[in-house]
Amino acid sequence: MEFVILTGLSGAGKSQAIKVLEDINYYCMDNMPPALLPNFAELCKGSSKEVNKVAVVADIRGGFFFKELFNSLEILKNKGIKYRILYLDASDDELVKRYKELRRPHPLSTTGTIIDGIQEERILLKEVKQKSDYIIDTSNMKLGRLKEEILSIFLIGKISHNLSVTVMSFGYKYGIPQDSDLVFDVRFLPNPYYIEELKYYTGNDIKVQEYVMGFETSVIFVEKLLDMLEFLMPLYVKEGKSNLVISIGCTGGKHRSVTISNKISEFLKEKNYRVLVTHRDSMK
Repeated sequence: MEFVILTGLSGAGKSQAIKVLEDINYYCMDNMPPALLPNFAELCKGSSKEVNKVAVVADIRGGFFFKELFNSLEILKNKGIKYRILYLDASDDELVKRYKELRRPHPLSTTGTIIDGIQEERILLKEVKQKSDYIIDTSNMKLGRLKEEILSIFLIGKISHNLSVTVMSFGYKYGIPQDSDLVFDVRFLPNPYYIEELKYYTGNDIKVQEYVMGFETSVIFVEKLLDMLEFLMPLYVKEGKSNLVISIGCTGGKHRSVTISNKISEFLKEKNYRVLVTHRDSMK
């Protein structure tokens, strides 16, 4: 029997994730008190109806009972019931934005601000996150991308590094993305903006890509950049980093930065990293 425990920060997308698991025939239960996990697992295992795949959401909504999680996990282990933990995470800024859009209070911020609740929850979930088998950062993810990630893990069975990578193109004229971990300036590359027939296209168009990569400088730069990322990525994984933002900037964020970001994204996907590519300023 496959037994999946879905947990993580409030507002990170657990409700959407459990729906995806339900769609691929997992028997799902939301807001399960951790103390009941062993009994529930035994019930499913001994059911007269065949229940091969089970997923439960256990998080801080369980209040005091959430403290029983690790004891319950130990009981599951002793009973020979194998389980996997999927942890959903997101940045503080994104979580605050989501709560404000929904006009809902954070479950731990009844006497404080939303950010106070988020920070308290991070402390409570720190050890759970460390013991998780999979961590998905949903900060820059739309629902379709989250669905792809979950299907990749639980349906396709694709083994992926426990690191979510966002590759973001941007224009320096609009400012450097604040959540960047690595920033690369590609304004030294030939600029398609000054080519009349390319000016109104972006780095998502093949004719712009061919122009940008048609110079030896561009080819050498990409080779060296990819070589450095291949060296760095395992170190970030070893460090336990769950989310990495690589920002690529040119003047306007439409041509060179988009082209190079797409190259990086393709390379990292081939290396089996979870990658989200976004072009912040390409439509400005």
